[in-house]
Amino acid sequence: MTPNLINSQLIGTPLQAWNRSRRLAAVPTTGIEQLLPAGSRAVIVAPHPDDEVLGCGGLMQMLGQQQIPMLLISVTAGTASNMGSHYWTPQRLSIARPLESAQALRRLGLDQSQYKWLHAGYPDTQVNLFEDELSQFLLGYLQPNDVVFTTWRADGHSDHEATARACLAACEQAHVPLREIPIWAWHWADPEDHRIPWDRARKLPLDTWTQARKRHAIQAFASQIHPDPLADLPPVLPACALDRLQQPFELLFV
Repeated sequence: MTPNLINSQLIGTPLQAWNRSRRLAAVPTTGIEQLLPAGSRAVIVAPHPDDEVLGCGGLMQMLGQQQIPMLLISVTAGTASNMGSHYWTPQRLSIARPLESAQALRRLGLDQSQYKWLHAGYPDTQVNLFEDELSQFLLGYLQPNDVVFTTWRADGHSDHEATARACLAACEQAHVPLREIPIWAWHWADPEDHRIPWDRARKLPLDTWTQARKRHAIQAFASQIHPDPLADLPPVLPACALDRLQQPFELLFV
């Protein structure tokens, strides 16, 4: 998740409001069997390092436990996340953020033999300029038995939306299904918001252990969850944002 638009002064829709949402409460549950047909590979496309864990850290644990192969694709290195920081420079972030994601994957209990990981190398905050190129990049790796998971096409972040559009174009050409995951929408949307595609929404329930592992994995993203060590800058991801992404389920649009 990037850039630094969420902070302690801009808390967005609180978790308590989501907990009272009638529409969210009515969303039906789903499971791995419904999300991925037997014999599928999961392709998880993250605009920035951390989006894969924030959006579907629970799902990835289940995939690993069931020995379902995964291809992880990081579209950018997330180098524009800490705007104004003299410590978290783009150069430092280009090294730190992929390392944080690698540590988070280990904390999820995933072994490197269970997934392949590609770094596409597109510029952070500029994915919209490379949508067609990204779509062709994805097509070079998609297989007929794949199911693609990525951020939602209307998530409210330009990189998230551009990545989703590129995935949609690639999936349509490759004739493989796409599942979209809201991340920023938890911040800006109203709990009864008509802009949310509630008819496509499904909840993937997470048990207590899966939730705990995801919570532990998110703590690996030090550059995003701690204040700037050299300046009076709040975390990119304050506690209120993390709360919304650590519910006892993960929401997907199918």
